[in-house]
Amino acid sequence: MKSLSQLSEREVIALAIGSEEEDSRIYQHFADCLRGDFPASAEIFDGMAEEERAHRNALYGFYRDRFGEHLPPIRREDVRGFLKRRAVWWSPHLDLDRVRREAEVMELQAANFYEKAARQTLDVSVRELFTRLAEVERGHERKAGELHAAHLTDSAEAAEEHARRRLFVLQYVQPGLAGLIDGSVSTLAPLFAAAFATQNNWETFLVGLAASVGAGISMGLTEALSDDGEITGRGSPWLRGLVCGVMTAAGGLGHTLPYLVPDSWPNAFLLATGIAALVVAVELVAISWIRTRFMDTPFWSATLQVVVGGVLVLLAGIFIGSA
Repeated sequence: MKSLSQLSEREVIALAIGSEEEDSRIYQHFADCLRGDFPASAEIFDGMAEEERAHRNALYGFYRDRFGEHLPPIRREDVRGFLKRRAVWWSPHLDLDRVRREAEVMELQAANFYEKAARQTLDVSVRELFTRLAEVERGHERKAGELHAAHLTDSAEAAEEHARRRLFVLQYVQPGLAGLIDGSVSTLAPLFAAAFATQNNWETFLVGLAASVGAGISMGLTEALSDDGEITGRGSPWLRGLVCGVMTAAGGLGHTLPYLVPDSWPNAFLLATGIAALVVAVELVAISWIRTRFMDTPFWSATLQVVVGGVLVLLAGIFIGSA
């Protein structure tokens, strides 16, 4: 494996041609991935891909005039310390901000490569070519700004912001909310049944802990295995499963932790149960607020729906535990 300084001018130019070709394909892939949800940003990457193809053609024209048609079979991985592209395109769910950040890194790496190549060449015309390309790559941020102004109108930006919010809701809010509802509501019955059956805080805590952890694992697996996100665009199934599972466990643990009040304290059971009931009220209000904030559900309507369900489950647990 050679370093960049050990390559001939012919090999360096061939390496640059391959680099520009690869970058154009990456930008085009970004554009194709974004086109469905972010059409204006896709046009930006279409423009960047076209510019990389123009660079490739200019380099190849220079190479052909100097060295002929045949390009030596040199690749990025053949050069020690040469810039490497992270394979973010393998991800089936590319985030818009991540794509833009990756493009900035690519432009910076390409500019550094051309500047280094220009410093080591002795041929004036080759140095001028590399210097010009370095300046072009440094100016890609300005070019992106021009493309941004050309394609991202106020209406397009509003549409993309709406699409971004929709994806955030699909990928994070919905699985998290489903987990919080399940954890906060479904664990009420076993927790309060154990509380009123035993009137022992520690035993009640163990039941609540088991119910919360078990529900978290179950809901996490259900969310992850029910939808791979390919068709619905809901993102990574395992990330959604993790969000759902954690929020389910958190919802159950919220009203389980008060039963850590030691049984040796005066009125320990009543104190723990009172705190748990207060935590349940806070959880139900939080669920209502999230539904209002992200699901456009009227607050009082959401509150009524959640409270009625929570109270029914709570009463069922108390009734069964007191039997």
